[in-house]
Amino acid sequence: MPNRVRIRILDNEYIIESDLERAEIIEIAQFVDEKCREIRDSIQGLTEKKIAILAAFEIASEYLKLLREEIKRQKKVQAISYNIDSAIGEDIGE
Repeated sequence: MPNRVRIRILDNEYIIESDLERAEIIEIAQFVDEKCREIRDSIQGLTEKKIAILAAFEIASEYLKLLREEIKRQKKVQAISYNIDSAIGEDIGE
């Protein structure tokens, strides 16, 4: 059953309905609110819609950067694992 949680972003109240835990919904809302406030405070005169779009763009940019870094790490781990498997195979005469 979805959780219904009342959140605030840029002084606007929203009700979010989600399968996520209440604490996680609140944490996400606080993160989004923080990003929106950073943008609002750094660029005066933006509409809330433009603030939301810039926040979404910034969050997506950060996410994609982390995703690329994770993919690189996974490839390194796979390479190391392959090298270990090869070394072990050589030691036991395979």
